[in-house]
Amino acid sequence: MQNLSDISVIKNVLSRHGFTFSKSLGQNFLVNPSVCPRMAEEGGADEKTGVIEIGAGIGVLTKELSKRAAKVVSIELDPRLIPVLSETLDGCLNTEVINADVLKVDLQKLIEEKFQGLDVVVCANLPYYITTPIITHLLESRLPLRSITVMVQKEVAERLCSGCGSRSAGAVTVCVDYYAKAKKLFDVSKGSFLPAPKVDSSVIRLDKRKDPPVQVSDEKAFFRLVRAAFAQRRKTLLNSVSSAAGISKPQLLEALEKAGLDHNVRAEQLSLEQFALLYENL
Repeated sequence: MQNLSDISVIKNVLSRHGFTFSKSLGQNFLVNPSVCPRMAEEGGADEKTGVIEIGAGIGVLTKELSKRAAKVVSIELDPRLIPVLSETLDGCLNTEVINADVLKVDLQKLIEEKFQGLDVVVCANLPYYITTPIITHLLESRLPLRSITVMVQKEVAERLCSGCGSRSAGAVTVCVDYYAKAKKLFDVSKGSFLPAPKVDSSVIRLDKRKDPPVQVSDEKAFFRLVRAAFAQRRKTLLNSVSSAAGISKPQLLEALEKAGLDHNVRAEQLSLEQFALLYENL
């Protein structure tokens, strides 16, 4: 069995398939042998679980998931990696690779067809450039997932796990707080990858909530307000929302007052409950 944490083995496999790394796809393959087993374990992969992996790379994490889970479906965007994965995952009989864009896949249908009777989790080393869209999509789609364990840029991990009301909070923080409980699991140095990125990474787990901690009358409209609030971080919430969402300042001032918020408040200062209250007052 190939040692996919050995750089010489990886380079040999990729060379034989004529593969070169794509900067536009954010391809950095894990070579640290201790990371993927830990990700698979702390991501909850076991014999009663089905796993969706996003971005298989050369299959290092995929193989570790395959050892533990009942079924693994890996969604890989780059068609050049499909023949590579056919070789590296040879013998992983409970693993299936789909060549597709995860943002265009009907994940609800996939779960129903591939994971009958299993709990389902996501476990993935996400490309930095598309981290937020993928996490937001997974959460807002209300898929029957138990948890989402992902490796992301360390700075992004801090934003996702910081909670509303912190200086590093962003629109995605509100989304995470609404749908899940976030926990940082461990850090991964940039030297753990081939090629090495310029920044360190962190592995986080988002445990899905059964119900959101606040109730809003229209989730899509609520998150439009949240995104508008963070659209121009240097501005006050009043100025950012009026500019990005086209809501008049008098209307916003009235809503802020009813919610008990100062007119100079900034988006990162609001708790999830205050965002919900502001939305309902609008």
